[in-house]
Amino acid sequence: MDNQNTSHRIATSDDVEVSTYLEIAKELHGEQPAPQPEITTSTARETIAIIDFGSQYSHLIARRVRECHVYCELIAYDEPWQKIASLKPKGIILSGGPASVYQQGAPLAPPEIYESNLPILGICYGMQVITHQLGGEVAPATKHEYGQAILHISDKDCPLFAGLPSSLPVWMSHGDQIVELPHGFKSLAYTENSPAAAIGSDRNIFGLQFHPEVIHTPQGKTIIQNFLYRVCGCEGTWTPSNFISETIENLREQVKEGRVICALSGGVDSAVTATLVHRAVGNQLTCIFVNNGLLRREEPERALRTFRDKLKMNVIYVDASRRFLRRLKGVTDPELKRRRIGEEFIKVFERKAAQLGKVDFLAQGTLYPDVIESTTKETKAAARIKTHHNVGGLPAKMSLRLIEPLRYLFKDEVREVGLALGLPEDIVWRQPFPGPGLAIRIIGEVTPEKLEILRAADWIVMNEIKKANLYRQLWQSFAVLTDLKSVGVMGDYRTYGYLVAVRAVTSQDAMTADWARLPYDLLARISSRIVNEVPGVNRVVYDITSKPPSTIEWE
Repeated sequence: MDNQNTSHRIATSDDVEVSTYLEIAKELHGEQPAPQPEITTSTARETIAIIDFGSQYSHLIARRVRECHVYCELIAYDEPWQKIASLKPKGIILSGGPASVYQQGAPLAPPEIYESNLPILGICYGMQVITHQLGGEVAPATKHEYGQAILHISDKDCPLFAGLPSSLPVWMSHGDQIVELPHGFKSLAYTENSPAAAIGSDRNIFGLQFHPEVIHTPQGKTIIQNFLYRVCGCEGTWTPSNFISETIENLREQVKEGRVICALSGGVDSAVTATLVHRAVGNQLTCIFVNNGLLRREEPERALRTFRDKLKMNVIYVDASRRFLRRLKGVTDPELKRRRIGEEFIKVFERKAAQLGKVDFLAQGTLYPDVIESTTKETKAAARIKTHHNVGGLPAKMSLRLIEPLRYLFKDEVREVGLALGLPEDIVWRQPFPGPGLAIRIIGEVTPEKLEILRAADWIVMNEIKKANLYRQLWQSFAVLTDLKSVGVMGDYRTYGYLVAVRAVTSQDAMTADWARLPYDLLARISSRIVNEVPGVNRVVYDITSKPPSTIEWE
């Protein structure tokens, strides 16, 4: 087993452009939100099915497979074989998980996978599932293995290890081990504590006790790539250009003569979504950009220039900043801020959409991490940390059908598609920005004065980060206006000004994040400029907390 507690996994990816305000719409209208689209996969696309047993690393397996230019989908372990078979997979990967296979009720793979003659790779708990289901024995290990270990390859002819040295570092995370191999299997590699750290059979069924998907197994991607190419026979056809042409063709078939609306936020997800739909159906698409008054400096102007002037899209601009600020007057609770912003967005967006006449489809930029979080078994029971805060949802009474062309893409794939579509780099590489905007970067009540202070401070942070050529290396970097004031001295005079916090993090998908080790001279320039150029601020601090235990945003 992986020995990872996933029962309280955070159910929102925090600061990524994700999800919708459909729950809020449901409460407003007393109706169920519009149904989510069914999974559809091109029969011509080579696919790997990843059976998810609840490991915190499952989404990393999918990322690594995609990085090898092979399409894959995560499927819950208790889905019927028919669903897996419908993907026409070229191979199957069994993920890790927190259980022990010898416990009563432990999750197992559909038995049909072993009769399918498809190549199978089990990772950690997945290897133990293979062993248990095919007649071997798994038991608690006398010595648990957590962290780095050295793998010694005993079968140099194994295709999984082609091109690798005879010994290599790997990442272990397990408390069980194989004590008896299934019939027809042999040990392919071992570590000091695991005599069967990798196993295989002549039926192209393999198991790895370690995790090749994590960065702590430096050559793990090569092992995954060997499985995909050498064992499954994949050719690596999952490329941005293929995705674009296939998606545009599917969108034309889906929309036909219908009309589509799309909420633009200025971020890469909605931009790529709108561009794909526009390439497919042209003027049948109408985009709506709602300025909620909580955007960063010059953001509405840049977005409109991009979509109207450069991309020639039909964009309706709605300045609703006064409405949003009225709804936020006196509000200090962050969750109430989010909900009021969500409610107001739905009202504004719904009203504008109704003025367009008959509309058939709603396009939105849902990404694959959102799908994973909403469909995997562990996250169904996860506690809500924050209300999902990005926009694009409408209540069911509008009878709109959803178009989610990015539904099976990770963030890095979205950026690759954006570049292939010719979108401006400042859109493609724009750091994620929360739907509630600056409202959740202002601690306490949101006022016009505080918004201007924060816009000025945030502009300086972004300017200095870009000048230092660090913008693309960071997942997010921004300023937070706290509700604290402190005494200072400027020009021999006493001041009593706001404290601004600077936040910069590195991450792959915002599920976890680490604070960025920015150079001291860069932090000094940011601090000096904010204190000297932003009226009302006399102190700057740097947030050095990772996620978890914190979230990326302060509220």
